[in-house]
Amino acid sequence: MSPEPTLEIVWQEVTNQLDAAGLSYGHGAIDAQSEALWMLATALGFPPEDALEALDTPVTADVSKKVDAWVNERITSRKPLAYILGEAWLMGIPFYCDERSIVPRSFIAELIVDGHLEEWLPPNAKVLDLCTGNGSLAILMALSCPDVQVSGCDISMQALSLAAKNIDRNNLNEQIEIYQGDLLEAVPLPSDEDKFDLIICNPPYVNSESMANLPPEYHAEPEISLAGGTDGMDLVRKIINNAKDYLKPEGALVLEIGNEAKNFTAAFPEIPVTWLEVSAGDDQVLLIQAEDL
Repeated sequence: MSPEPTLEIVWQEVTNQLDAAGLSYGHGAIDAQSEALWMLATALGFPPEDALEALDTPVTADVSKKVDAWVNERITSRKPLAYILGEAWLMGIPFYCDERSIVPRSFIAELIVDGHLEEWLPPNAKVLDLCTGNGSLAILMALSCPDVQVSGCDISMQALSLAAKNIDRNNLNEQIEIYQGDLLEAVPLPSDEDKFDLIICNPPYVNSESMANLPPEYHAEPEISLAGGTDGMDLVRKIINNAKDYLKPEGALVLEIGNEAKNFTAAFPEIPVTWLEVSAGDDQVLLIQAEDL
């Protein structure tokens, strides 16, 4: 009886299968190699980030069968792997994930976990996660800053039902409240003393030309979570027009706008912004002080 192959050996085999299929990535994995490792770690029952420390782990026939099924579904459906597994990882935290919301992957998560937004968070701060989706950014904020009161809102009741599951999973029902509605209209207009210190938002910002050219993996996500109109700025305009009413005078708005920096600058040439450095560069996420809105 031949010995069971190791994780390292099977990892290469699965990577080759995914590579040969011409898939697109960007939903929690940057390439075939990282996605293959994610599959195997999940099948073996440990976090993807721990997989590189376990390359000698034997892969049983049952595990191989499970991974084979995921590989086949990934190739034939072109769905993001997070939807197939029912789970996505962001900054080392697992989140329930399915077609009810976009797969969480915001660069704002890096800023939260690395503490780069804390200068905007006085003691007992109030934070709003606008377009919260499955709740991942709101949850990361609550976990990183236990004294902060977090609100999350989204237009999609389906997304919020998923967010509620993730909030409950992390025992954060006392720290996070969620609202359903269209952008800031979802949140009751606060009194001066109850306004937010910080609004974070990863809105739909993909321009219409880019939307038309997205690979199938992205079209598997809710279009409402991605499409931002002709220049990608339709919802950003609404947010910027109304955010000041919800922010304290010393507060700030943090927006992720992805590859739309040129369109943002063209749409809002008069607004001074601070670009925040993230792993993808210094033109993906910006901060606007309330006084400049």
